[in-house]
Amino acid sequence: MYMMGKTVSSEENGRLTKWLKDKRQEKGHTMRSLAQILGTPHSFIGKIENQERRLDVVEFMRYCYALEVDPIEGLALLKGE
Repeated sequence: MYMMGKTVSSEENGRLTKWLKDKRQEKGHTMRSLAQILGTPHSFIGKIENQERRLDVVEFMRYCYALEVDPIEGLALLKGE
């Protein structure tokens, strides 16, 4: 049986947020430049990357599109691929 716990501090969320941060840096974005594209405060990006806040599915898709990365690649990390 699979138990749902706090996802914000889960190992899977850690892998996903590291992937998002790595992709942001690879694309040459600062937290501020990505936040500007997303129309959010830069603290939003910081909270995501520091695992203080989790993304819902729609936010994750927008985040990936803003970074011009394939969301399926990020989701594969959740399966351990």
